[in-house]
Amino acid sequence: MIKKFSLCTLAICSAFSTVPALAADSDYQLEQVLMMSRHNLRAPLADNGSLLEQATQKAWPKWDVPGGQLTTKGGVLEVYMGRYTREWLEQQGLAKQGECPNSDAVYVYANSLQRTVATAQFFATGAFPGCDIPISHQDAMGSMDPIFNPVITNSSEEFNKQALTAINSASEKLALQPAFQRLEKIINFKNSPACNGKKQCDLSSNNQNTFTADNGKEPNVTGPLKTGNALVDAFTLQYYQGFPAEQVAWGQIKTPEQWQELAAIKNGYQNTLFSSPVVAREVAAPLVDYIRSLLVDQDKATAPKVTLMVGHDSNIASLLSALDVKPYTLPEQNEQTPIGGMVQFQRWHDKKNDRELVKVEYVYQTSSQLRDEQPLSLNNPPQRVILQMAGCPTDANGFCGWEQFTQVLNKSLQGTPLQVAAPAAGHEVKPADSNTAVSKALAAKAAADKAAAERAAAEKIAAEKAVAAQAAADKAAADKVAAEKMAQDKAAAAKAALDKAAAETAQAKQEQNKAVEKAPGDKATVEKGKADNKASDGASDDKDRAIKS
Repeated sequence: MIKKFSLCTLAICSAFSTVPALAADSDYQLEQVLMMSRHNLRAPLADNGSLLEQATQKAWPKWDVPGGQLTTKGGVLEVYMGRYTREWLEQQGLAKQGECPNSDAVYVYANSLQRTVATAQFFATGAFPGCDIPISHQDAMGSMDPIFNPVITNSSEEFNKQALTAINSASEKLALQPAFQRLEKIINFKNSPACNGKKQCDLSSNNQNTFTADNGKEPNVTGPLKTGNALVDAFTLQYYQGFPAEQVAWGQIKTPEQWQELAAIKNGYQNTLFSSPVVAREVAAPLVDYIRSLLVDQDKATAPKVTLMVGHDSNIASLLSALDVKPYTLPEQNEQTPIGGMVQFQRWHDKKNDRELVKVEYVYQTSSQLRDEQPLSLNNPPQRVILQMAGCPTDANGFCGWEQFTQVLNKSLQGTPLQVAAPAAGHEVKPADSNTAVSKALAAKAAADKAAAERAAAEKIAAEKAVAAQAAADKAAADKVAAEKMAQDKAAAAKAALDKAAAETAQAKQEQNKAVEKAPGDKATVEKGKADNKASDGASDDKDRAIKS
């Protein structure tokens, strides 16, 4: 059973900051942290035999796991991230060295795919070794959890037009022709299976992409942008996994500048499909609403102190855009949403001024830390970049006011089915009002959950009755068939016995006739015997008549 709250997306703007982590004994105290993480290192999604194999005649290197699954190295990297996070939490006074947290202090929730659940498990092992930290996820493994599923839910024609206009507008701003030309040379695209029978076949010509924004599906594209994203993703994962240099893109990417040029294809794919505000607010609304429930609606006294959510790069990209985060740069990384990276929403208390603050940071491993499998610690930490939201100005330490952050969350949900109701005009929202509203919301949710549970129970009972009735009907039918077969078998046996008796009688008569024919001298004797018998019978009849009279 998954504990689900509301969540929202955010568009993030960041500036790289060298502000050191604040010690627990400063004027600021960390009270709560929610980490929205991308899963760690996986095998390419477009596995051999699919898009990758069609894009080149060259042989792809083999992976130790099926496409899309977390690799063994990915698990090790996540243990390192978990271990570093535990040291950081201890430094901030939110965890105690050598102790397991209380059962309600840590909450881990992952999308229900192998790579996300496994990432959560490895993180928990690194952060809380020897502790019993449950990993929450929906029961149906292998299918997307609605909280993490960045699909469009607005079926209106108007929204579809707005979304496609925004997506096409974003794609027109991409300047990727040199990157695609380099990619064509790396894979020898003109001689690929995808180009068989085509007079002109390339990835770098304009106007080849077709975008869709269909209800119930993720924003999507067919054409070079999709192909290029899959190829660059595969090369990047090869590099992180530690394949020999001559196997990474067949040794054709030789400089950091070439990596940056190609990474622009993958980042452009992500920005085009998931980062336009109209699309981001739509697909990230369930996630934003869930985050909002944990950080805003739930009383901080009872809310988990540490929450880890594990999803995908599309979740983070749309979340940051929905929260109107400013453009950011991640030093020593080519990806905008790196493997294993996380966005941390940190709630701090300003002890000196008695106020609540928030800091949003991107915490991630550099390309070298990933490839070299470097253990992380406070002495060799991952990178931290402060993210800035347009609606929540930050101070020199990267803090913005908690009230402004709450407004950013609420604003990102406007126009979606999960939007937060505004207070009546002229009505000042007081703490008591807020608490009452939250209580009502939680009570309403509890009632809805109870009704859903009762409905599910009733449906289960009805289903069990139907199954039982069907089983009884099947048994009766089977019994009937068995009885009919038994009767048929008995009838067949009786007929067989009669046929056998008739055959034996006929055979005996036949043998008798043969015996007569073979002994003609006996015929007179037989005839005499018959005559004597007849005479004797006559005498007996005369005697009987004499007695009766």
